[in-house]
Amino acid sequence: MLRGSRMILAMLLLFLTGASILLLYHLPYFNDQVTSLSMIPPYHMYGMVIKSDHHSIILQDCELMLHHFYIRQPNTEIQIGDVVSFQYVNYEADDEIYPECEYEVVNYDIVHPFEDAYQIPPDWRDHGIFSNSYTNAYQKLKTMSLAEKIGQLLLVRYPDTNQAEILSDYHLGGYLFFAKDFTNKNAAEVQAMIASVQAESDIPLLIAVDEEGGSVVRISSNLLLRSERFQSPSELFQIGGFEQIMFDAVEKNRLLANLGINLNLAPVVDVAAEETDYMYERTLKQDSDLTAQYAELVIKASKGSGVSYTLKHFPGYGSNADTHIGSSMDHRSFASIKEKDLPPFEAGIQSGAESVLVSHNVVTSMDDENPASLSPLIHDYLRKQLSFTGVIITDDIAMGALGDVKDISIKAVLAGNDLIITTDYEDSFQSIYAAVKQGVIDEGMIDKAVFRILAWKYEKGLLSKTSELENVLSK
Repeated sequence: MLRGSRMILAMLLLFLTGASILLLYHLPYFNDQVTSLSMIPPYHMYGMVIKSDHHSIILQDCELMLHHFYIRQPNTEIQIGDVVSFQYVNYEADDEIYPECEYEVVNYDIVHPFEDAYQIPPDWRDHGIFSNSYTNAYQKLKTMSLAEKIGQLLLVRYPDTNQAEILSDYHLGGYLFFAKDFTNKNAAEVQAMIASVQAESDIPLLIAVDEEGGSVVRISSNLLLRSERFQSPSELFQIGGFEQIMFDAVEKNRLLANLGINLNLAPVVDVAAEETDYMYERTLKQDSDLTAQYAELVIKASKGSGVSYTLKHFPGYGSNADTHIGSSMDHRSFASIKEKDLPPFEAGIQSGAESVLVSHNVVTSMDDENPASLSPLIHDYLRKQLSFTGVIITDDIAMGALGDVKDISIKAVLAGNDLIITTDYEDSFQSIYAAVKQGVIDEGMIDKAVFRILAWKYEKGLLSKTSELENVLSK
């Protein structure tokens, strides 16, 4: 009898404890503070909506972590930028329509509707390669003056003097270094040189080189930085195929990152068929399929290294003449270009290429009036047909191919470039600034390009991310 009474008492205590837990669960304070850690569903989470469609929502929490939610009823209320409170359970789908979703929303509350000041324009929300940084980039963009924004468009050849003063006056997006800038410098001296200009820039700089290997090397031409020059892609391929190219790419990434260089204007993914072609020695010297594999490998090898790589020279150099010294006309059919030249760019883009450099060749089958670098049609093709959402860069606008072109920098912006490689930064800056003030360039076009550059810098870790959710909830 005594044993039975003890059992009844134990069961009663267990029931009362469970009831207490359930009661606490429904108290607002407990729900806000504890249930995100509770083992009792539904769970609870605050977050800011960064992507949303009819049944799928991505939430960013205060620690910048992303969470994928499925919402059963078609979502018509929740918008990007809203701060929401979700009650949710684990998502157990019977189909594969939303395989990325981790949780299913059972109830929600819009805590803080989006603010117009932080609302990213709908046509900028392309779910692109830098989209996890769009909120931060847009927030930063809204704080910048027109002069600061225009400066971000310029990737300038490193000047011999007044580097810090130029940064202060023109707010440049980055510096492009050549072999002369590293002459007789050891690694510590190069690191100090780069650190000094980074320290002078309000927005961290893109620090760029052309370290292709072979005939185009800016770093490894200095034996104080590497004991021998990096070999060309074709030499590496001949020695050990793609495995050798992978080893080379990894070593190159480490060297550049160690020096403070964060952008390599390589690889060359052009397909050149003849030994007499100007670009031949800088290519893989293989067909389109193997060059596409090369593009994919190099881009994938760059991920996580701190160094971004650039596919060039879009839409494919082919057998064209040297644009450093004069204009070059490409009269091939579009069918030929699409079959032979575009696949390496497509492969690189699908592998996560962050930037594409456009040549100065006039590709008549795509635009018979403008060099590719100044062609809205060719940039539009890159964006819409190849679905490229990264940064588009001009080849150096001081090259001979553009020698007779007027208002180059203005045309470069209007064509859809995000970054302009230039030596005459003063002319580029002043002409773009005047064009905006005169209404030739809509400031919204500048904003969109700078937004993309800023998002890139956030993704690269050059700019430190802050949670907009924290800013909103602190108001």
